Amino acid sequence: MLYFQYEIFLMTFELIHVLYVDDEEVNLFLFKNLFKDRFQISTAMSPKQGMEIIKENKNIKVVITDMNMPDMDGLQFIDKVKADHQEIHFIILTGYEINQRIKDALRNGIIKKYLPKPFNVNVIADTVSNVIKNPS
Repeated sequence: MLYFQYEIFLMTFELIHVLYVDDEEVNLFLFKNLFKDRFQISTAMSPKQGMEIIKENKNIKVVITDMNMPDMDGLQFIDKVKADHQEIHFIILTGYEINQRIKDALRNGIIKKYLPKPFNVNVIADTVSNVIKNPS
């Protein structure tokens, strides 16, 4: 009986699926390894790859993206994805200072949060949990 209850618990417990987009492979490796026990993690080396992953995975709840990447920056990526996926929450994680475009995206609800690099594991974990619990 106890084993059956444990199976039911496992079936109802689902990790939040987070996609991390960054053009630096070391950042993807660190992110995946630091958060693999807290969240279901997917990673993408480019916004284009990120869009493909989102198209294939309907259960992604949060996208964390770098701001400065070749071909398309984080906000351009978010604009393209958000058009078809209003249910996904977006966070910018960047090594650069907050700029006016990021401030405008925060004010307009396009992104939920701006976080600086190097990142703090607990801050990211709390932020992801908070945007899921309090989506507005």
